[in-house]
Amino acid sequence: MEKIIDEGKQGDNLVLEQVPANTKKLFIESYGCAMNFADSEVVASILSGNGYNTTTVLEEADLVLVNTCSIREKAEQTVRNRLEQYQSVKRRINPNMKVGVLGCMAERLKEKFLDEEKIVDLVVGPDAYKDLPNLLEEVESGNDAINVILSKDETYGDISPVRLQSNGVSAFVSITRGCDNMCTFCVVPFTRGRERSREPQSIMDEVRSLWERGYREITLLGQNVDSYLWYGGGLKKDFTKASPMQQATAVRFDQLLEMVAVAFPRMRIRFSTSNPQDMHESVLHVIARYPNVCKHIHLPVQSGSDRMLREMNRQHTREEYMRLIDKIYEIIPGCAITQDMIAGFPTETEQDHQDSLSLMEYVKYDFGYMYAYSERPGTLAARKMEDDVPEATKLRRLTEIVNLQRQHSLFRSREYVGKVVEVLIEKPSKKSPNDLSGRNSQNVTVVFPKEHYRIGEFVNVEITSCTSGTLIGKAIGYSGMN
Repeated sequence: MEKIIDEGKQGDNLVLEQVPANTKKLFIESYGCAMNFADSEVVASILSGNGYNTTTVLEEADLVLVNTCSIREKAEQTVRNRLEQYQSVKRRINPNMKVGVLGCMAERLKEKFLDEEKIVDLVVGPDAYKDLPNLLEEVESGNDAINVILSKDETYGDISPVRLQSNGVSAFVSITRGCDNMCTFCVVPFTRGRERSREPQSIMDEVRSLWERGYREITLLGQNVDSYLWYGGGLKKDFTKASPMQQATAVRFDQLLEMVAVAFPRMRIRFSTSNPQDMHESVLHVIARYPNVCKHIHLPVQSGSDRMLREMNRQHTREEYMRLIDKIYEIIPGCAITQDMIAGFPTETEQDHQDSLSLMEYVKYDFGYMYAYSERPGTLAARKMEDDVPEATKLRRLTEIVNLQRQHSLFRSREYVGKVVEVLIEKPSKKSPNDLSGRNSQNVTVVFPKEHYRIGEFVNVEITSCTSGTLIGKAIGYSGMN
């Protein structure tokens, strides 16, 4: 399952550096997982080479694209609302505007957008972004355009993404695409296809380019980064068919992580997302060995009940997950662990719910992404399972999970009070222009007085107080990472 980012909010308006030769204007928004935001950077790069600058003003755009998420019903409804707003602007102000849907929702709904609802001009799936120039030619000729074919080898490793973030400090670097795990609740395997990994040298080249341009933190990104496996190309499931030489020289995730850590010792490195069944102890030792690899693991569990885990087709048990948690804390003391949790999956009983709460008590996660189950068309759960938990029960159980997580988040935050943490400064504080904000290795937000410090610098901050989600302190000097 993918982590959701600001699912209920308007997507980020992404800003591209202006290229004088370009005359057309692109307005692009992203919703959902981090992979969608990274994909939008690929799209901006492709379209920059075809005459488009981006704009933050919807009304002046020649082309409007929304990069979509299908992981939850709420995300899809948010996108539909935005499409209606685009069409309103098109009717009232800019009749020549073209509107397109990208990403997972595009792949899932396909012709429905074009034929039945007639609210878009083009529909482009996650593996077809290189075809955008051709599709736009079709649209300019007065035709609808669609390409949602899933690829077995596309990783966009040959495209240098246009960095759409404004802080110039942190960036996503995609290393895998797709997912093979087939959790019964998840639509990702059907919208993004099978797992395939990106060539290691292209990853290293992208990281080097980011370092040279002043970036100081990267997130190695994939639906399941622990499944990263490069043996010369091809799907992970075909590894047994590779030659003996390919198998002997294959690069796995722990090796890739170490390669990046060694080559860029002053670049902070994160990764997301992990799957419990695929996380090996070798990765934990790499995290522990290198100070520039962040001490934070996002480890979705979805439920603390063995029966629910089987129904979800999660390839781990409660006990196996708890052993992995124990191993993480043993090898990486002070590591932050965050979670995904679903309340109200089909047939979930009160005991199943209590098992989830007891697992949370055992781990005491630093943070979590928690949702009431919503049926996703096309998934095995939608085809084979009745959505039989009453909505009121789902919401009550979700509230209990969220409240418990808040207690644990405050508990974990209080552990930092009186300690010194290393912080990468990312931006001014939202609450005061006299304060700066950044994150520590454990991915916790830290706020402190600005003084003479600047965005992009590493500083040591002594923590004096906290809330459940923010550490508050005072900078006591620069760290050795600068």
